Amino acid sequence: MRIAIIGFGVVGQGLAEILRDRAAELQSAHNFHGEIVAVATRSRGTLYHPDGLDTAQLLEAIGKGHLGHYPHVYGLTRNWDALTLVRQSNADVVVEVSPTDLQTGQPALDVCYAALDSGKHLVLANKGPLVVAYEALHERARLAGLRLCFEGTVMAGTPVLRLAQQDLAGCRISEARGILNGTTNYILTQMGTGLSYAEALQQAQRLGYAEANPAADVEGWDAAAKLVILSGVLFGTPLALHDLDVRGITGITPQDMEAARQAGERWKLIARVTPEGGSVRPMRLPLSDPLAAVSGATNAITYVTDLLGSVTLVGAGAGRLSTGFAVLSDLLDIHRTS
Repeated sequence: MRIAIIGFGVVGQGLAEILRDRAAELQSAHNFHGEIVAVATRSRGTLYHPDGLDTAQLLEAIGKGHLGHYPHVYGLTRNWDALTLVRQSNADVVVEVSPTDLQTGQPALDVCYAALDSGKHLVLANKGPLVVAYEALHERARLAGLRLCFEGTVMAGTPVLRLAQQDLAGCRISEARGILNGTTNYILTQMGTGLSYAEALQQAQRLGYAEANPAADVEGWDAAAKLVILSGVLFGTPLALHDLDVRGITGITPQDMEAARQAGERWKLIARVTPEGGSVRPMRLPLSDPLAAVSGATNAITYVTDLLGSVTLVGAGAGRLSTGFAVLSDLLDIHRTS
């Protein structure tokens, strides 16, 4: 499988590391050989070689700050823009893992359309294009007979979408609710130990769980974007962000935390979606709720089904190798079914 990676930050590098380190195992167990033929970044260069790039040298080059450090070999093309690379490369699959824009989906959305229009399967860990154009992307992929996969957009490598679509096939899912943002869960966990919101946020930023500008996380919009995707997968009705009731955690005080503790409850930022709509809001959960026990930067989701009752999945919701694995799982799915 020839792979073009658009965006070569944490997730793209995580995928490259997995392909480098697990090559023999993937070949032996799955008859799968993933060859990176192209990489594009916004400001650190692009590379394309139809016979494949050396993954170790690729990671070494980006580790030095720019793909210009990749050694020159015959047949190597440098500095194509991302759209040209997607259209002109011989890749079988385009992996879109560039930074997310929840308002326009760009420039990733144009890359996604270009991939499908040029006959390439598409794997996303970038939520933006799906939030903006979920139905349009699915329809374009369907008409082209191509796969559109995006396991990594909701809970990184934890197989939340695959669980719903495959393992719970035959059940009717009436509701999904969960902790879909690790930053806010970490902050609330630390506030439960007595820290103020500001102190817990500062600690999360120091550990790399929160961005310098944490608004998308702490105001609930990251979790809301994941609900848009979940609604499309579960109920066939992708929502718009403005359709959701979204509230963050910035107003929760130490007094609120103490009141919950005394009542035998814990505060969690809960994203919930049903066929009728969705919401993101801080809630007090009884300790008997499986989601109440989920601490730190961990994510979790509960599916409410007719045949099995409630099924809860807990796992990592972010991270280099975790999200890189999500992309790999989609690539293996395409490999098995194409």
